[in-house]
Amino acid sequence: MVKSHLAAEIITRGGIIAFRTDTFYGLGADPFNRSALQRIKQLKGREAAKPILVVIGDLEQLERFIAERSRAFDLLAERFWPGALTLIGQAAMAVPEELTAGTGTIGVRLPGDDNVRALLRECGGALTATSANPSESDPARTAAEVESYFGATVDLIVDGGEARVDLPSTVVDAAGPEPKLIREGAVSWTEIQKAV
Repeated sequence: MVKSHLAAEIITRGGIIAFRTDTFYGLGADPFNRSALQRIKQLKGREAAKPILVVIGDLEQLERFIAERSRAFDLLAERFWPGALTLIGQAAMAVPEELTAGTGTIGVRLPGDDNVRALLRECGGALTATSANPSESDPARTAAEVESYFGATVDLIVDGGEARVDLPSTVVDAAGPEPKLIREGAVSWTEIQKAV
């Protein structure tokens, strides 16, 4: 796929792409490239106090981001991944502060879409996936909406078609012994509570 090869080149050069995740469109950059992370925050008009989540192509990528996993983290990953559940865990030492926003934790998701995971593998195994919209705007559901928000300020928009869901990923803080709901989305909190 030509687009994914081009996306990988852009990511390697420190650029930013927009791509459809398993939920809405996200802004993708190398999670360890600090200048790219700063650029994402500028594009979104986002204050430094907000963390940036990461999507991974394979479970093996987890150790790059998570220092140690709680029992709840492992239970929920086993039950809901791949899928629209973002799990927050203790960040590994190498994770840039631009991702954690000084919290010491990071949100990670293994998307439930084969094409998205293939793109992630091509781009080094993991990308940021903060929603592709300026802060306070609605999440972009199509490549055209991304373009209307950002125009040429994003290096590449990978058109993955329209978002297939109406809800964002559910975000659960699983860094401690008891999971805490941060945002209810595609996976219900009831299902999560049953799983643990």
